[in-house]
Amino acid sequence: MSARPAPVVLDDLAHPRFSPEIDLLRAGLVEMAPSCPIEPDALCGAAVEQTGLSDFGDGAFRPRLEVLCSALHDEAGLSASGVVSWYSQLLQLLKNRLLVQDLVTRHPEIHDVRIERPIIICGLPRTGTTHLHNLISADPALRSLPYWESLEPVLPDAERPRPDEPDPRLARTAFALEVLNQALPYFNRMHEMTVDHVHEEIQLLAMDVSTMFFETQALMPSWRDHFKAEDQTPSYEYLRTVLQVLQWLRGGTRWVLKSPQHLEQFAPLVSTFPDATFVVTHRDPASVTVSLATMIAYTARMAIEHIDLMAIGRYWSARCEDLFRACASDRDLLPADNSIDVVFHEFMSADIATVEKIYAVADQPFTVQTRRAMEGFMAQHPRGRHGTVVYRPEEFGIDRAERHDALDSYIRQFGVEREERHA
Repeated sequence: MSARPAPVVLDDLAHPRFSPEIDLLRAGLVEMAPSCPIEPDALCGAAVEQTGLSDFGDGAFRPRLEVLCSALHDEAGLSASGVVSWYSQLLQLLKNRLLVQDLVTRHPEIHDVRIERPIIICGLPRTGTTHLHNLISADPALRSLPYWESLEPVLPDAERPRPDEPDPRLARTAFALEVLNQALPYFNRMHEMTVDHVHEEIQLLAMDVSTMFFETQALMPSWRDHFKAEDQTPSYEYLRTVLQVLQWLRGGTRWVLKSPQHLEQFAPLVSTFPDATFVVTHRDPASVTVSLATMIAYTARMAIEHIDLMAIGRYWSARCEDLFRACASDRDLLPADNSIDVVFHEFMSADIATVEKIYAVADQPFTVQTRRAMEGFMAQHPRGRHGTVVYRPEEFGIDRAERHDALDSYIRQFGVEREERHA
């Protein structure tokens, strides 16, 4: 095996440095920004024009879109490239929504597709969720969501390839990732992204304009407060509809799903997926908070004009605390016979054995082929193969001991191991 890259210190989080190629790209985006209005009517109109469709389905998403657009204008502090990025993202989400609604209208039998006994991973980043998600998704008996499919769930009829042609979504996703890797060359040390990698359904929830995903891209307290105040059950029901569409289009039976926002949405989850198996992951809250703040600060460079590390630290310390406390208080809402807690240090020391325990709870066969598939995945994707990042909590004003004290009851409730330093 070749040596893994040495750890890196991200010393430009507050004042990013870019390659000449990305500086040139950013200059071009400055010119594009005035033609990218982040306004509900303009976005919906552009989606209608580009798809030739007009039925968005349930209009409850519109007030949420208005709140989000206002927050992007008033609180996010977007750069010119951020304006273009957000405009493009929201436009694609609305186009996706139109395409889904059109398909369901033309094929109402999609509503009869059964989403049976999904395995749903609930946990914040750096709690082992990605490794766990990848391992379970390596099992060919289960259905997961590849990244390209999460970005464009339904392909327009006009773009449908012939049997001997590739799906155009693959090339589009590959191009976007090429730009991402140039702009954020160390991002794959924190979260590797590929065309086919297994992705979270948080992108599908975004099509209903109701997701925690948006606040990971900009500090928007008004959006956060609106999201937390709303009952998310209708949006989870919309998620189920999109899963029905994807299953109708590309097959599969039992899904494996994952999202950090599920930690504070146990009631909607159980209501929407009553026969699911729920896997709740746990790790030292201090390490999780520092990791998340670092990743958010690093990715902000392509969208935010002035990056305030202390503000990011305050926001995500409070937000992670919200999520940990919600998990602790609502854990009993999950069915005891169909849920399991996974503690990070135990999972890391016995990952496949932990998956076997999850399969036992989920009543999912763990075969010789299952084990081989998971071992094959790990052989091809060794942990840390891209290198690691040196995490510096002091940059964000995060004190590990203070976070331990603040969440001591959570730590004790789930038997979490306190980490003296971040790994």
